[in-house]
Amino acid sequence: MKHEQKPNAFTLPVRIYYEDTDAGGVVYYANYLKFLERCRTEWLRTIGHDQADLMRDPGIAFVVRSVSLEYLKPARLDEMLTVSLEVERITRSQIFFRQHIRRANPAVENGWDELISGKIQIVCVNAAKMKITSIPEPLRTQLEAIQ
Repeated sequence: MKHEQKPNAFTLPVRIYYEDTDAGGVVYYANYLKFLERCRTEWLRTIGHDQADLMRDPGIAFVVRSVSLEYLKPARLDEMLTVSLEVERITRSQIFFRQHIRRANPAVENGWDELISGKIQIVCVNAAKMKITSIPEPLRTQLEAIQ
Protein backbone atom coordinates (compact mmCIF):
# COMPACT_ATOMS: atom_id res chain seq x y z
CA MET A 1 0.00 0.00 0.00
CA LYS A 2 2.99 2.32 -0.18
CA HIS A 3 3.14 4.95 -2.91
CA GLU A 4 6.48 5.26 -4.60
CA GLN A 5 7.59 8.87 -4.30
CA LYS A 6 9.01 10.44 -7.48
CA PRO A 7 11.12 13.62 -7.47
CA ASN A 8 8.23 15.53 -9.08
CA ALA A 9 5.62 14.18 -6.68
CA PHE A 10 4.28 14.91 -3.20
CA THR A 11 1.68 13.41 -0.86
CA LEU A 12 -0.22 14.85 2.08
CA PRO A 13 -2.42 12.97 4.58
CA VAL A 14 -5.85 14.51 5.21
CA ARG A 15 -8.43 13.44 7.82
CA ILE A 16 -12.12 14.01 7.06
CA TYR A 17 -13.88 16.08 9.72
CA TYR A 18 -17.58 16.69 10.27
CA GLU A 19 -17.22 20.18 8.75
CA ASP A 20 -16.03 18.59 5.48
CA THR A 21 -19.22 16.57 4.97
CA ASP A 22 -22.61 17.40 3.51
CA ALA A 23 -26.12 16.47 4.63
CA GLY A 24 -25.63 13.01 3.12
CA GLY A 25 -22.61 12.31 5.31
CA VAL A 26 -20.04 12.36 2.52
CA VAL A 27 -17.41 14.97 1.71
CA TYR A 28 -19.04 17.95 0.03
CA TYR A 29 -17.73 18.06 -3.55
CA ALA A 30 -16.19 21.56 -3.33
CA ASN A 31 -14.15 20.60 -0.26
CA TYR A 32 -12.01 18.30 -2.37
CA LEU A 33 -10.65 21.46 -4.04
CA LYS A 34 -9.45 22.65 -0.61
CA PHE A 35 -7.60 19.36 -0.06
CA LEU A 36 -5.94 19.66 -3.47
CA GLU A 37 -4.92 23.26 -2.72
CA ARG A 38 -3.41 22.26 0.63
CA CYS A 39 -1.34 19.62 -1.12
CA ARG A 40 0.04 22.12 -3.66
CA THR A 41 0.76 24.65 -0.89
CA GLU A 42 2.61 22.09 1.25
CA TRP A 43 4.54 20.84 -1.78
CA LEU A 44 5.70 24.39 -2.51
CA ARG A 45 6.67 24.83 1.15
CA THR A 46 8.56 21.50 1.10
CA ILE A 47 10.68 22.64 -1.83
CA GLY A 48 11.51 25.83 0.08
CA HIS A 49 8.93 28.44 -0.94
CA ASP A 50 6.27 29.90 1.35
CA GLN A 51 3.47 31.60 -0.59
CA ALA A 52 3.41 34.63 1.72
CA ASP A 53 7.15 35.13 1.14
CA LEU A 54 6.72 34.86 -2.64
CA MET A 55 4.03 37.55 -2.49
CA ARG A 56 6.41 39.90 -0.67
CA ASP A 57 9.51 39.17 -2.73
CA PRO A 58 9.54 38.72 -5.72
CA GLY A 59 5.89 39.85 -5.62
CA ILE A 60 4.27 36.84 -7.29
CA ALA A 61 1.38 34.54 -6.56
CA PHE A 62 0.22 31.28 -8.07
CA VAL A 63 -3.46 31.19 -8.96
CA VAL A 64 -5.62 28.43 -10.38
CA ARG A 65 -6.37 28.85 -14.05
CA SER A 66 -8.25 25.62 -14.69
CA VAL A 67 -9.43 22.49 -12.90
CA SER A 68 -10.77 19.26 -14.35
CA LEU A 69 -11.87 16.67 -11.77
CA GLU A 70 -13.42 13.24 -11.85
CA TYR A 71 -15.35 12.32 -8.72
CA LEU A 72 -15.02 8.52 -8.61
CA LYS A 73 -15.94 7.46 -5.05
CA PRO A 74 -17.10 9.32 -1.93
CA ALA A 75 -15.10 9.93 1.23
CA ARG A 76 -16.80 9.87 4.63
CA LEU A 77 -16.40 11.25 8.14
CA ASP A 78 -13.18 10.26 10.00
CA GLU A 79 -11.56 8.60 6.99
CA MET A 80 -7.86 9.18 6.42
CA LEU A 81 -7.06 10.10 2.83
CA THR A 82 -3.88 10.65 0.87
CA VAL A 83 -3.81 13.71 -1.37
CA SER A 84 -1.08 13.65 -3.98
CA LEU A 85 0.32 15.63 -6.85
CA GLU A 86 2.65 15.11 -9.73
CA VAL A 87 4.15 17.98 -11.70
CA GLU A 88 3.36 17.16 -15.33
CA ARG A 89 4.77 20.19 -17.11
CA ILE A 90 6.20 23.63 -16.45
CA THR A 91 6.16 26.53 -18.88
CA ARG A 92 7.42 30.08 -18.61
CA SER A 93 4.45 31.12 -16.46
CA GLN A 94 2.43 27.97 -15.69
CA ILE A 95 2.60 24.69 -13.80
CA PHE A 96 0.43 21.73 -14.79
CA PHE A 97 -0.37 19.17 -12.09
CA ARG A 98 -2.00 15.77 -11.99
CA GLN A 99 -3.63 15.30 -8.58
CA HIS A 100 -5.32 12.39 -6.84
CA ILE A 101 -7.17 11.75 -3.62
CA ARG A 102 -6.99 8.14 -2.49
CA ARG A 103 -8.05 5.98 0.43
CA ALA A 104 -6.10 2.92 1.57
CA ASN A 105 -7.92 -0.31 0.78
CA PRO A 106 -6.00 -3.56 1.33
CA ALA A 107 -8.81 -5.50 -0.40
CA VAL A 108 -7.89 -4.16 -3.86
CA GLU A 109 -4.86 -5.12 -5.93
CA ASN A 110 -2.88 -1.87 -5.71
CA GLY A 111 -4.00 -1.16 -2.12
CA TRP A 112 -5.78 2.13 -2.91
CA ASP A 113 -9.25 3.34 -3.81
CA GLU A 114 -9.08 6.26 -6.22
CA LEU A 115 -11.64 8.84 -5.04
CA ILE A 116 -10.71 11.92 -7.05
CA SER A 117 -8.53 12.29 -10.13
CA GLY A 118 -7.81 15.62 -11.73
CA LYS A 119 -5.71 18.01 -13.70
CA ILE A 120 -4.96 21.45 -12.30
CA GLN A 121 -3.29 24.31 -14.13
CA ILE A 122 -1.84 27.20 -12.13
CA VAL A 123 -0.43 30.41 -13.46
CA CYS A 124 2.12 32.81 -11.99
CA VAL A 125 0.83 36.37 -11.60
CA ASN A 126 2.23 39.67 -10.45
CA ALA A 127 0.63 39.83 -6.98
CA ALA A 128 -0.03 43.58 -7.12
CA LYS A 129 -1.48 43.72 -10.64
CA MET A 130 -2.90 40.19 -10.88
CA LYS A 131 -1.46 39.94 -14.39
CA ILE A 132 0.32 36.88 -15.76
CA THR A 133 4.08 37.05 -15.36
CA SER A 134 7.01 34.69 -15.78
CA ILE A 135 7.94 32.38 -12.94
CA PRO A 136 11.15 33.95 -11.56
CA GLU A 137 14.18 32.26 -13.13
CA PRO A 138 15.67 30.73 -9.93
CA LEU A 139 12.30 29.20 -9.00
CA ARG A 140 11.60 28.00 -12.56
CA THR A 141 15.06 26.41 -12.74
CA GLN A 142 14.40 24.60 -9.45
CA LEU A 143 10.99 23.43 -10.63
CA GLU A 144 12.29 22.24 -14.01
CA ALA A 145 14.98 20.22 -12.23
CA ILE A 146 12.36 18.11 -10.44
CA GLN A 147 10.35 17.21 -13.55
